[in-house]
Amino acid sequence: MEWKGDGDTGDIILVEGSHRQIYPAAPPQDTARPAMLDFVVYLLYRAGSAIAAGLPLPVLFVAGEFLGFCAWLLSGKYRSLAKRNVAIAFTNEKTSQEMRRLVRRHFQRLGANLLCSVKLTAMPPEKILQRVKVDNIEAMDREFRAGVPVVLVLSHLGTWELFAQLMPKFVGYVRNASVYQKLGNRFIDAHVRRTRGQTGLELFDRQQGFQPVIDLLRSGGGVGVLSDQHAGDHGLWTPFFGKLASTSPLPALLAKRTRAALIAAGVYTTGLARWRVVFTERFDPPKADASVATLTAEINQIIEQQIRVAPEDWFWVHNRWKTPQPNFLLAQYKRGVHLPPGVSPQDLKPFQILIRSSNWLGDAAMSVSAVRAIKSGRPDARVTVAAPEKIAPMWKLVPEVDAIIVMLGPQLFSSVRLLRREPSFDVAILFPNSVRAALESWLTRIPRRVGYRGHSRRWLLNQIVPVPRKPGPPEHHSLRFLRIARECGADTFDSHSSRAGVLRSTSNVQMAINRQPIKIGLCPGAEYGPAKRWLPKRFAEAAEKISAQSSARWILLGTPRDAAVGAEIAAALGDHCVNRVGQTTLEQLIDELRECCLLLTNDTGAMHLAALLGVPVVGIFGSTEPRLTGPLGDGHIVLRHHVECSPCFLRECPIDFRCMKAVGVQEVANAVLSILSKQSGEFQI
Repeated sequence: MEWKGDGDTGDIILVEGSHRQIYPAAPPQDTARPAMLDFVVYLLYRAGSAIAAGLPLPVLFVAGEFLGFCAWLLSGKYRSLAKRNVAIAFTNEKTSQEMRRLVRRHFQRLGANLLCSVKLTAMPPEKILQRVKVDNIEAMDREFRAGVPVVLVLSHLGTWELFAQLMPKFVGYVRNASVYQKLGNRFIDAHVRRTRGQTGLELFDRQQGFQPVIDLLRSGGGVGVLSDQHAGDHGLWTPFFGKLASTSPLPALLAKRTRAALIAAGVYTTGLARWRVVFTERFDPPKADASVATLTAEINQIIEQQIRVAPEDWFWVHNRWKTPQPNFLLAQYKRGVHLPPGVSPQDLKPFQILIRSSNWLGDAAMSVSAVRAIKSGRPDARVTVAAPEKIAPMWKLVPEVDAIIVMLGPQLFSSVRLLRREPSFDVAILFPNSVRAALESWLTRIPRRVGYRGHSRRWLLNQIVPVPRKPGPPEHHSLRFLRIARECGADTFDSHSSRAGVLRSTSNVQMAINRQPIKIGLCPGAEYGPAKRWLPKRFAEAAEKISAQSSARWILLGTPRDAAVGAEIAAALGDHCVNRVGQTTLEQLIDELRECCLLLTNDTGAMHLAALLGVPVVGIFGSTEPRLTGPLGDGHIVLRHHVECSPCFLRECPIDFRCMKAVGVQEVANAVLSILSKQSGEFQI
């Protein structure tokens, strides 16, 4: 082997015996250095190969096991990945100790097989077969003799390089090929291609298209395809060990296009530098019209069965169940999800999603449509919502939420301990913009953390949701949450309605029909500040006008901070009301709202909760903007008079409260009576 440089062109010329390979020099200065580094690595690789070729296979096997053990000790990243993959596959079948032992044995077996592969690629087939037992090669031979091409489904099991050396020996009377993934080091890549080509095996680079592969199959040849790797965004999502995995449909597509037979083969390590190659029978019925999706799912099942025979032989350090970025929700994928017959979404191992709820009741209620979109984004989604204690009961209303974690107290590390007690999450979706929410998921070691850039927290997230740069009309706050779901791959079409899935009681409509007193909720407070509160005196006057034309019974609702306002209104209404301000938990507030025909309110969390429950709302707005935070759903009435200083979004009005004073008592009464009239048909405005 000799390396030369062309002084005129700068090309790298590699001479090995009679073979001469030219590698054009990269034009820019900065890419020439990596090419030189690649060549140095190539020289080391060839030196190591030469040493390995001079050692007996049993010695290499033992040395490889030792090196694999060292890698298990030193490579924390790949050890963790292997542990995660093994846990996905065998959590319900093996103990923790058995899985740890399997990971260690895998590293040793992988080292042994990889080191032996270096020597096997330089050995003649006759000598290889002294250490390899082959079972059922007749399955391929029968198909070829009958003029049927074969797509051979391979996996990273054992010493998979054996196929490149032995297939031309077994069925050399037809053209044999392999779909090849180009290596990053172009020098090593050229050497590997050359070595494999010496056996008669043809190699097709998948990046150059598949028409040459199709032509070879139509000529009656055979093609091997490694089919157990993560296929990225172009794959079909189908179960592998019970968990959805992106799987290449290439073998099934080739078979359908060329009428080729699908046969699988695996390599098992049976002893010290000894292996067994096993071919299956043809598993695609020749005359059955099985779809590409069905065949791809069956390929996964066959490879899973092969792995179970010798799990330590499989390539567990590959991220087979990789979480795609950004679209880990699968609703928008072209090939989508395919579940084999007899497999339901409930049978899948769950994709664990943690949603960190907003801390405010109104914001949390407005995010429900996004949570529903996230849940429907993939059939294996298990949604857990982490929420502060004060609003956690609201999430019980949402059937798409599978579990709720109640965050007790303000202590960060107590929240992290709570999250770590749960099953490992695949993804954390953060609705709040706070650093605290990002720290919780980062310290919990959730691998994917999604959210807006927020307040100096970019470094804590690894999937940033972009914010539109072009200014446009104000968008509802709920769309901010839906954008997060959409950026994760959810289908958010027709997701804006907040009513779907939440049933409201019709008991009060029945009361109105039966001429019984009806219940109307009245929420005169606003936790954000007095700028959002309509005048208590006007609330009382409007309630009196409504009571004069109906059999309304008022339920005053609010927090302890609103106690004084509630007492003032209760004194004015007398026997027509029940004052529950400051006396209800959130669960009790939900029960009270369920019994109401309507809620008269300021822009409050209770307003959004009522809308979530399907209770019509008359909302009075002043300092805030209904296009941003108005009630979701149909049947609501928003009252607001725009003045020159609104919306100001201030907690307290610095001038004369003109936005709220502009809303009159009669128009509020008319709005309430119009909704009651639609509900019962008994009232006249």
